[in-house]
Amino acid sequence: MWRLLILTLIAGTVASAQNTPARVDSPSETDKLKDSCFNFKGLPGCAEELFTGQPVHIAVGSMPAQNGFGAGVAYVGHKTTENWRNSWDADAVASINASWRGGVYFQFVHTPNKPIGVSFGPPKPQSNPSELPEHTVFGIYAQAISLNKLTYFGIGPSTTAAGRTFFGMTQTVIGGNVVKPLLPRLNASLHGEVNGRFVDLRASPNQPSPSIEQTYTEATAPGLTRQPGTLQLAEGFRLRPVFAADVVRLNYNFSYEQFVTPTNLNFTFQRVAIDLNHQFALYGKTTRQFESISGNGPDDCSVDPTTSSSCPKAYVRNLEGSVGLRFFTSLAMTPGGGLVPFYFQPTLGGSDIDGNASLSSYQDYRLRAPNVMLFRENFEHSIWTLPVGVTFIADEGKIALTRGSFGDGPWRHSFSAGLTLRAGGFPQVYLLFSWGGNEGTHTIANVNSGLLGGAVRPSLF
Repeated sequence: MWRLLILTLIAGTVASAQNTPARVDSPSETDKLKDSCFNFKGLPGCAEELFTGQPVHIAVGSMPAQNGFGAGVAYVGHKTTENWRNSWDADAVASINASWRGGVYFQFVHTPNKPIGVSFGPPKPQSNPSELPEHTVFGIYAQAISLNKLTYFGIGPSTTAAGRTFFGMTQTVIGGNVVKPLLPRLNASLHGEVNGRFVDLRASPNQPSPSIEQTYTEATAPGLTRQPGTLQLAEGFRLRPVFAADVVRLNYNFSYEQFVTPTNLNFTFQRVAIDLNHQFALYGKTTRQFESISGNGPDDCSVDPTTSSSCPKAYVRNLEGSVGLRFFTSLAMTPGGGLVPFYFQPTLGGSDIDGNASLSSYQDYRLRAPNVMLFRENFEHSIWTLPVGVTFIADEGKIALTRGSFGDGPWRHSFSAGLTLRAGGFPQVYLLFSWGGNEGTHTIANVNSGLLGGAVRPSLF
């Protein structure tokens, strides 16, 4: 708990040390609450101000699977100069099982003035009219999370549901990242990050299954007995072009990560991740924000990172629908016979530790290995012109102990149907009922841990 207190104190110290006080909405947040929260017609605006307002709002979101729903408070501030748009946010949330998360996040967006030019004739068509201009963004953050209930079934495709155990974990991530745009016509950018990761595992008694140390050893759960501090580096390339009048939207992400443990070189490894998302809109240009904005913090849903700190309104002007195809793979490289600690291995099944659903009919964290592969087909459509939609998902995935052994294990299948909520800057909500695997059904209710349009939090694996 001391980590949460330290992060909260840091947030307060940094906020008070700024030369310019945090930008307050005009009219003030207090005036907006008075106007909207004391009459029936104003209740939607009241909810927006309570959960997305600035500088202070209620922070809500699901903790990683098995750890309940978190609630707390978030603080957001901005300071804009001639060439920079700086922002900071801090939050602290806790759940009913005593799990908690706290963090502080700073973003520095380079926004130099473009020279004024003169041109003749009609303007050239934009290659990506639905996206805001990209800017170079520098980020610094510190986040700590404590989780009292995580599951471990072993590593590899041959594990069974009967091997379930529980453990607790605290992880602190301190680091920074940078996003550098290039090739505007393809909406491309380079990105990199440097993180220090500090993990502390513990027993999780009084659960429906044994605590992890009662069933597994260091040989069957690498990293169980000792968790050295890890330096994690990452470099990547992202493409988000839009074609055919905003009907075809691609989101390709390639990253290369290096995990270095100076005190235990046996846990030094590299990882390559490829994530290819394809979205085909049924009605052309969408009216809601779906992608995260790198210039925002996770508690900030500002529409434009350079001119406005307001969040999008929670309404939809027309019908929306899309069909999506996704391919994702994460491949580990362990030179010299090294190992990947089990707590840094990706998982399939239910939701992973970052809250991403995959093979949802299986239990959370059910399949764990250094190498994973996932195919997804999905359909989503709004209900009338409401920000509520129906979704159908089909997943096929498999895991492997080595990159060359994907053929050894079976393909796992899962089908899901449910409801989604994407309303303005409110956190995305989804409710899924999943079936089709060989281990029963699973119902998942999830509230995203960040606001829509907010930046993604540091990954926990």
